[in-house]
Amino acid sequence: MIPEKVPEYSVVIPALNEERRLPRALRELTDYGTARGTEFEVIAVVERSRDQTLQRAAEAAARRAFIRVVDNPVQRGKGYAVRTGVHRARGRIIFVMDADLSVPVDHVGFFLDRFAGEPEVDLLIGNRQHADSLIARRQSRFRESMGKAFNLLVRMFGYSRLADTQCGFKAYRREAALPIFERQMIDGFTCDLEVLLLAEAMGMRIGDMPVRWTNSPESRVRLLADSVDMFLDLLRLRRLVRRTLREKPFPARPPAPACANPSRTEASDAVGAGS
Repeated sequence: MIPEKVPEYSVVIPALNEERRLPRALRELTDYGTARGTEFEVIAVVERSRDQTLQRAAEAAARRAFIRVVDNPVQRGKGYAVRTGVHRARGRIIFVMDADLSVPVDHVGFFLDRFAGEPEVDLLIGNRQHADSLIARRQSRFRESMGKAFNLLVRMFGYSRLADTQCGFKAYRREAALPIFERQMIDGFTCDLEVLLLAEAMGMRIGDMPVRWTNSPESRVRLLADSVDMFLDLLRLRRLVRRTLREKPFPARPPAPACANPSRTEASDAVGAGS
């Protein structure tokens, strides 16, 4: 029997009521991966939706061999969907991104290049606040203010030194992703912050990258309900992470130093070139 090839990378996309945007995301990701000429896979994790998201995903998978669809018969939230997808992923690098492709697919290559050049980096996150990021279309003033307020609260609570914890474009080495998501618990949108807190507590090396970002007006975040849930999660997050690591300890590693983020990188230049 010929051993199955290990993909260079996997892309996990959580999807809820995404019949309009998911087919385009799957098409662009498979076109990009095919053009790279390496092994890859795209995993769409579809939560119970009110529209035809699951059917559209299944149709795309029937046409393109690189797509896998996971049918989550419940609607528990982004954190649960991402956790499900990461556990199914086989790639050496595991990307997690939103179905709206607010960060374009060519950034997969930028992130892979950074991983190749810096073997000490365990995970990379897109940072819309980076000096070299390009915001092609901004959120509404209210949504942008809410996002900045959340990041301010994150810093006030002393949770993380990172400037942008919520950008929907992150990538992990497989050996970092698996132990992190074995311990990740939150089902809602605060999962992004929980993952980073777990990574920091486990001694992982986190780097950030500039992104070219275009806001999608069809956001799946419910401003009032999800903001309240995220604030409540902030109140319990430190205790949750500590309890998780007591119950599922991770082998001690030396404290992770801040990863160097030069003011100009090839990715920075490419982001600017794409404007």
